[in-house]
Formats: sequence, structure tokens, C-alpha cells
Amino acid sequence: MSSLLEKTDRFVLDLFENELPKSCIYHNYDHTKRVFKSTKEIIDSMDLSEEDKEILLLTALLHDTGYSVSSLNHEERSVDIAKDFLEQQDISQNSIDSIVSLIMATKMEHQPVNTMEEVIRDADASHLAKDYYKETSELLRCEFMLNHGKDLSSSDWLKANIDMFQNKHRYYTAYAIENWKPNKEKNLSKLLEKQATLKKGKKKEKLKKLVKEESPEKGIQTLFRVSLRNHLKLSDIADTKANILLSVNAIIMSLALSNLIPKLDNPSNQYLIYPTLIFVTFSVISIILSVIATRPNITEGEFTLKEIKEKKVNLLFFGNFHKMPLNDYKSAMHELMEDKEYIYDTMIKDLYFLGKVLHKKYKTLRITYTVFMIGVIVTVISFVIAFNTLQ
Repeated sequence: MSSLLEKTDRFVLDLFENELPKSCIYHNYDHTKRVFKSTKEIIDSMDLSEEDKEILLLTALLHDTGYSVSSLNHEERSVDIAKDFLEQQDISQNSIDSIVSLIMATKMEHQPVNTMEEVIRDADASHLAKDYYKETSELLRCEFMLNHGKDLSSSDWLKANIDMFQNKHRYYTAYAIENWKPNKEKNLSKLLEKQATLKKGKKKEKLKKLVKEESPEKGIQTLFRVSLRNHLKLSDIADTKANILLSVNAIIMSLALSNLIPKLDNPSNQYLIYPTLIFVTFSVISIILSVIATRPNITEGEFTLKEIKEKKVNLLFFGNFHKMPLNDYKSAMHELMEDKEYIYDTMIKDLYFLGKVLHKKYKTLRITYTVFMIGVIVTVISFVIAFNTLQ
């Protein structure tokens, strides 16, 4: 490497280490050295003068120095930096002009007009044919997002890369066409395969979503599951309320029988007879109603084949089959499971009759609580009247 190339290399390294923004994770010194190496590969296969070779290698080193200032219009900024540096070196103005022209030729939309421009364009895009293309492409994507604030999805970036491979880029030099183009085609094939896989995955997801939206099965199952759970919870609550009343009234009865009623034999306590009778009567009624609310109702426990065929029996309720032979019940269940409409009808019936049972329970419980409340009020009033009469 000539002394000028070595000096330029050190200049670019120092510039990038001190001035390059941290967001430039692709257009950095590593990228510059890759382009420098690729340029050397091409020119070693060509019959160029030493001066032209040096101009191309200097261009490779300086072509992206503008990123140290801004990623926008970096070619023009690279030209300014290159001019300032090269004018201080022992190099002719014609060479400087050539390097400036070659730097501007690295613009994506520029079409090469001579061999020198073809060389630098191919070297700058050599990564498209390398095994490390995937890594460099991801670095370029991240850099683009950091510098321009645009969040490109993987599919969008993949689409943009395929478009560039197919429509916006080509190799110009014989060396690149022979040695790099086949690898570029392989990388393009990988991109197309990845795109096809993503499209297939999206198509499957879309189909699943469509099937899910069109089929109400899951929603129906959730409806029945939630409804049955709510019915059972309400039934448990009703039983708990009935048990509370049973316990309270049982305590009241035991206290009345052990402490109050034995004292009624005394003539001086006769004024307590009516209040006590009222108290005990309402407690007994409350106990009876609480028992009625929680008392299970067992049905016949049998069904006929005619009822199965007519879909009139609810096979999910034990009261309808507890007396049936196992084989008959299994046959009936198999027939139920083969008919989706029958399953839904059976679940609807189960919900309906659970609701009827709950209505009966809560209606009885409401009467029980009302009786208990009236009994307490009437008992207190009667005791007050009895004490006032005594006085």
C-alpha cells in the first residue's frame, strides 16, 4: 500500500472514531475496509494503470466519510471532506476531480458511464453477494431506523431488499458478473424463500382467524360454561343462606326450650306465654321453609327409547338416569354425542331446569327470610306489650 493510501486509511479511521455518530452501525470503518478490499479484488483482475488503481482505492476509503457529518446527502459531504484532505496531499487536481466524480457515482440512482465508475459501484455493493449479507442487511436496517426514525417491519425490509436485488441493482464489471453474481442470485433465492415462508405463515394465520371468526363453536362453549358455573354458584349461595337460617333458628329453639319454656309453669310468668308461643311458632315455620328450600327432589330416574329418539330427555341430569342400566345409558350418550344439535338442546334444557330449581329455591328463601323477620318483630312487640300489661 502506498504512503498516500496508508495516510488516507489513518485519516478515515481517526475521522470515524472521533466524528462518526453511534447510529452509523453499517456505514462505518468496517464497511469502508470491505469496499476497499472488494475494489482491490476487481482491479487486480483488470488492466488498469497504477494511477487509476490508486484513485479507485482512495475513492473506496473516502466514499462514505460524509456519514461523519450526516446521513443525508452524504455523497456531497464526502466530496467536501475528500477535497479538504486531498488538497493537502501530494496529488494532482485531475486525480482529485476523478475521485470526486467517483464518489458521486456511488449514488444508487447513478448509472456508470465508464469503467472506473463500474468498478466502484460493484465494490460498494459487493456485500450483496457475500455469505455475511444477512448480517450486513440487518445492520443497514437498524441504521436506517436510527437515523430516519422509521420502524420498518421484517416483511417490509425483506420486500425492499428483494425489489433492490431484482430491479435496482446489477453488477457491471466482468469480474463481479463472473464471481459475485452467482452468489448474489443465491442470496436472492434465500430472500424469496423467506418471503414465501412469511406469506404462507400469514396466510395460515389469516385462515385460522377467519375460521375462528366464522365458527361460533368456541363462543357457544364459553356461553354454556359460564352460564352453568353461575347457576351452580347461585345454588351454593342459596343452600348457604338456608343453612344459616336453619342454624339460627335451631339455636333459638334450643334456648327457648331450655331456658324460657320451663319457667312458664310459674303463675308469675304466665304473661310470657303468648310472646314465647309466637317466638317458637315463627322459628318452627322458618326451619320448615329452610328445609323445603334445600330439600332435594329426586325424579323417576328412567327414560324410554322413544324419549331418546324424540330428544325429550336430559341425559346430563342424574335424576333422569340413576335407575337405568349402564349399557342403556351408554347407548343413549353415544347417540347424544353423535348429534350436535341434540347436545345443544340437552345443555339448553339443563340450563333451563337449573334455572327453574334456582327460582324455586330463592322464592322459598325470600319467604323464609320474610317470615323470620316478621317473627322477630312480632315477638319483640309481644314481649313489650306483655311487660307493659304486667306493670
